[in-house]
Amino acid sequence: MERRLTAILAADVVGYSRLMGEDEVGTLEGLKSCRRELIDPEIKKHHGRIIKLMGDGALVEFASVVDAVQCAAVIQRRMVDRNKGIPEARQLRFRIGVNLGDVIVEGDDIYGDGVNIAARLEAMAEPGGVCISGTAFDHAVHKVDVGFADLGGQRLKNIADSVRAYRVLLDPGDAGKILAAPSRPGSPIMILAGVAALLVVLLAGIFAWQWQKLSALEKPSIAVLPFTNLSGDPGQDYFADGITEDLITDLAKLSGLDVIARNSVFAYKGTSPVLADIGRDLGVQFVVDGSVRRTGDQIRLNAQLIDIATGDNLWANRFNRGIADVFAVQDEMSREIAKALGVQASAAERERMARPPTANLEAYDTYLRAERDARTGRGDGLREALALYEKAQKLDPTFAEAFAADARLSVYLWRTASDDIIQSALARKRAYEKASRALELDSDFSSPYAVLGIMQVMDRRYEDAITSAERAVALGSGDAATEIAVGYIQLFAGNHNKAALAVETALKLDPNLAPIDREVVGVVLLLLGDIRKAIETLERARDDAPEAGSLRILLAAAYARAGRTEDAKAAIADGLRLVTKTESLARLRSLDAFRNHYAHLRNAEDLAPLIDALRLAGLPEWPFGFTADEQDRLNGAEIASFVVGKTLKGNLEPDGLPAIMQIEQDGTAVFRTMTRMLTERVYVDRDLLCEHSENMFGRPICGPVYRRRDAAGNGYSYVNTGMVFHFVTVN
Repeated sequence: MERRLTAILAADVVGYSRLMGEDEVGTLEGLKSCRRELIDPEIKKHHGRIIKLMGDGALVEFASVVDAVQCAAVIQRRMVDRNKGIPEARQLRFRIGVNLGDVIVEGDDIYGDGVNIAARLEAMAEPGGVCISGTAFDHAVHKVDVGFADLGGQRLKNIADSVRAYRVLLDPGDAGKILAAPSRPGSPIMILAGVAALLVVLLAGIFAWQWQKLSALEKPSIAVLPFTNLSGDPGQDYFADGITEDLITDLAKLSGLDVIARNSVFAYKGTSPVLADIGRDLGVQFVVDGSVRRTGDQIRLNAQLIDIATGDNLWANRFNRGIADVFAVQDEMSREIAKALGVQASAAERERMARPPTANLEAYDTYLRAERDARTGRGDGLREALALYEKAQKLDPTFAEAFAADARLSVYLWRTASDDIIQSALARKRAYEKASRALELDSDFSSPYAVLGIMQVMDRRYEDAITSAERAVALGSGDAATEIAVGYIQLFAGNHNKAALAVETALKLDPNLAPIDREVVGVVLLLLGDIRKAIETLERARDDAPEAGSLRILLAAAYARAGRTEDAKAAIADGLRLVTKTESLARLRSLDAFRNHYAHLRNAEDLAPLIDALRLAGLPEWPFGFTADEQDRLNGAEIASFVVGKTLKGNLEPDGLPAIMQIEQDGTAVFRTMTRMLTERVYVDRDLLCEHSENMFGRPICGPVYRRRDAAGNGYSYVNTGMVFHFVTVN
């Protein structure tokens, strides 16, 4: 038995029992004729596969949602012609419901919510019409010659969450139209791709029919704006920010509430935004606004809950407490806001919200300072954050959030190869240890599972990584950072559709994702083939992080795949200039570096189109545009004789930095410059010199060695993913 994201077609007949009772032979012959002449040929033409047949219906799987929606549209249009001249009481008219979602596969059968939702949508469709879910719409919009009318969120029987629904407009004159729902604007569109299935339920009937739109409220959505620091001391900003973040975290624990992530709401810090603008930009119905004044051991906190549509205050309160009661205040505030919104917390959610993160106020204060420094993104701030997380853990060894935040930052530094902040091997070890300790203290924490999943997928432990990702989502489905991590894990594990769903959820929870997270979204879209959306995403990331050269190089790949060769070449030039100047490892500086950085892709063929695009854009094979005459290249035996057991002395491109590599006969080696020292194992693999250390994600890096044609006519050049080393052998 397995679970997968797929698509399904189910068929059923309206009034089947009555029709059979009135004319069994005629009804059966009519259905057989429809199947033989229309339904079966169209299913085959659109690459469908019949799962099973029932007396008044069928279950069919398609290769893509686009094929399935097109098949449904063709069937409905051609049925109009087939019914001409037939008395209305004897006409066969079908209802069609479409969904894209998770199903459980057992043998040749499929079942689960993906099937159930489609069946409920079928019941909403008019005879002769098609009703589809939002996920199917996201995939099929602008790709099928139909239009769509947004029906809004629908509460469907036995389905916990409301489901976006759309009525398909079959009139050829409506092709391409998207009609908004009467009650609210339509949701933003994200085009998803990959194998999917469609559930289509075909129902025939002769009864007069009247369309009735089922109305249901979606989960309330809320943004907690940054609380204003009224203490008069700018140095207390971190405390007001911490109150804001803790409230966001607590509210996000409620499964009945959508909460916008910190990164998006903090874009409004220090501004006086218009409520309508917040609602439009973040897609929320409510905001929480407030202020904090901290004086010595006392805090005064004011907060209010506002309905954006009306401007009404739904709730407001003032808290004057001692600092020791800060967690009780946060819990009380969260409960009152949830009550005002009509959100019922489960017993587990209430227990988790009431649980203070630590009983040590100094540890809490230290943790908040670490969070402030971690958000700077600067090297000095990140180093200080690591030290402060460590201090908070020593002050309270049971402070799970401090360990989890430490793991989150450590894995970020490892994944971005920030060796100038913490050496790669140490970052990797630290991330594992801190995440594991956080889970020992609190097994219901989502972010440590996400951290472990990232590390597991980079270690190519794909099944372990997927398990960690699924656990992270189960525990923290309302957390944008968790969803981005899951998107990264599923992308590299080869599950592109699940990666797309995760990043779509992250964008909903955090419309202003950080640039490094938008980079993940961009890569997902590139591998899915949605080049236009990938360009939009990576351009936004580039604009938000103008010094990040690696983003420009990824953007160059997207431009090249879109046929914008000149833009691609310009992006490569800018990217190479920036990575050389600002990034310690200068990842993605060359095609070889790009291959190494994405070497943990489960499906190696996923990388080929990106490498081809970057080659077209002008990314060099080796760093700094190094080239050499292949006639000067050493073979494996020559490399071994010239370097093994020797000391290599020389300098590095591009600045001539002195470097020494000492290699023992057994291959143990030390590589030193004026700024760093690396212990490693060196060996010859075919005609390549290879280095293997705990840096570079623990992967070997290899490259050729060439005789140098310099003025003196001696020396060698060794080039690999990270460096160009010109050297002579000194002993």
